[in-house]
Amino acid sequence: MSDVLLQALRYNKWANLTLLDVCAGLTDEQMQLASSGTYGTIADTWVHLLAAEERYLRRLVGFEPRIKEDDGFPGLVKLRELAALSGDALIAAVGQFDPDGASPGREGDESVRHWLVMTQAIHHGNDHRTHICTILGQNGISYGDVDVWAFGVGNDGYERC
Repeated sequence: MSDVLLQALRYNKWANLTLLDVCAGLTDEQMQLASSGTYGTIADTWVHLLAAEERYLRRLVGFEPRIKEDDGFPGLVKLRELAALSGDALIAAVGQFDPDGASPGREGDESVRHWLVMTQAIHHGNDHRTHICTILGQNGISYGDVDVWAFGVGNDGYERC
């Protein structure tokens, strides 16, 4: 079963890096685009997505976050570096934490099971990448193919019959 989780995390990293590469071609003004029903601007969404990914890692394996949402937008080169780092760290975390273990919740009066944190990490990335794609699409900007099927093409996801 951990092989399935590893592939899901590999997809998460690939999708982040692929979409960040798309965003690298945007102007500063385009990075400030937003659409109704999404998190915020493209820039703010990336900072939120990657800062949260690092917080999940802190809960799971004690990873020290390198970006905070209060720090603002550090630029796409830095975001790509952070996405590669946290993507690798999520993959490496598999097998290094007890899925049924828990870490303190925000208020300190509850604990959150590690399996829930890891599931949230995957869902959260998908959710906010979708927001970014929505903003790009609504503004006529092509974002290519960042779904799981596209990941499978380049990552041995298909078998020739």
